[in-house]
Amino acid sequence: MRAAISKMPIIAEHLGEWRGEYIHIAADGTIVDRHASHLYCRIPEDGSFDILQTNTYTWADGREEAFDFGGRLDENGVCHFDTDRIVGEMSQVDDQTIVLTWSYKDDPDNYLYELIQLSRDGRHKCRTWQWMDGDRLVKRTVINEFKVA
Repeated sequence: MRAAISKMPIIAEHLGEWRGEYIHIAADGTIVDRHASHLYCRIPEDGSFDILQTNTYTWADGREEAFDFGGRLDENGVCHFDTDRIVGEMSQVDDQTIVLTWSYKDDPDNYLYELIQLSRDGRHKCRTWQWMDGDRLVKRTVINEFKVA
């Protein structure tokens, strides 16, 4: 646990459980989807990853999806993700900010930029995604979360 936190200290503030809402917005400003979220961020004791996050999404109609995102930190403190679904990396910018770049493996023309901003009290975070496809902005996602455990 210490190795991950020493290479990217902001991880300590993101550990735990978070609840929130994702709002997906088309490039023209139209809301195209919204759903509740539950994120569980941890450092696995078995050493399988330096950081592991499970995201569970729930829609108003009862539909639910869950995904695991495990990452490994390199010697420069950059966390790399390579799952069945995505490939990407994240870096700490300052005491409150992470930048994450990633893409879906099944769509080679897409890529996303994510900004994660932690509140000064560590109880809230907001995230924004810029969805690019063929180098054109196609969607944005706005996420507000609060720490529950």
